[in-house]
Amino acid sequence: MAELTQEFVEREYNNRALVPEHPAFFARWDKDSAYVRGTLECECDIPYGPDARHRIDLFPARGTRGTILFIHGGYWRSLDKSMFSWLAAPYVAAGIGVAMPNYRLAPAVRIDDIVEDAVAATNWLMLNGVKHRMATDRVVISGHSAGGHLTAALFATPWSRLTFDPKRIVGGVPISALVDFEPIRLFSFNSDFRLDDAAVRRLDLTGRAPTIAAPLVVAVGGAESSEFIRQSRLLAKAWAKQVKSLQILPGYNHFSVVDAFAERGQPLHDATLALF
Repeated sequence: MAELTQEFVEREYNNRALVPEHPAFFARWDKDSAYVRGTLECECDIPYGPDARHRIDLFPARGTRGTILFIHGGYWRSLDKSMFSWLAAPYVAAGIGVAMPNYRLAPAVRIDDIVEDAVAATNWLMLNGVKHRMATDRVVISGHSAGGHLTAALFATPWSRLTFDPKRIVGGVPISALVDFEPIRLFSFNSDFRLDDAAVRRLDLTGRAPTIAAPLVVAVGGAESSEFIRQSRLLAKAWAKQVKSLQILPGYNHFSVVDAFAERGQPLHDATLALF
């Protein structure tokens, strides 16, 4: 790893600066998501907890292959599940339901609290999904960026905090995940995260053994920063026993890599389907 200076961290971790065309991605995602919600069967904004951000959208499928729980990104401080409804279309077409939770955001809460929200949303889905025609005997957890971190965090959650049989989770797909928090302390966004030494140690996933034994597909764009690629390599190495593949996707940046998760025929999409 290169020397951690504030200048280096700012350059490597500010994805919107690295991809100046990111507003075009957001506009397309919003437009496509509105279309999908208007055409696919869905139940939106179902409460899974007491906070206004404790809401989940469900897209049931006709088949019973299983369900993907997709956790959106936004550096734990922005964006919304509604921007990612478009991801449901190809998976529902393949007979897989899709669930998308919101969660509380920094700086109102700490990242530890957001991990608790991810656990609560998963527990809710496993208990209540069947009432909404979601096939929850086989669930793959996925997420992008901050959602990639939350995916990995769920895989390291003690069984005592899960209210379901962990064997119902059959796979995980962390995309552009952050698992080493030491650099984030130097990032300007830490004014929202309020990470200190104790929080960095507590949130670090590379030194923790996964508690869920399902296979993982770890993915990152080949055109992402060297640090984001390092983070995915780090996770794949730390949890190598259950990593089915590490996909460093040539030409994909931090935002276009989400397209690779959705597009039929793309290696990441196919690898996700294969987990079922």
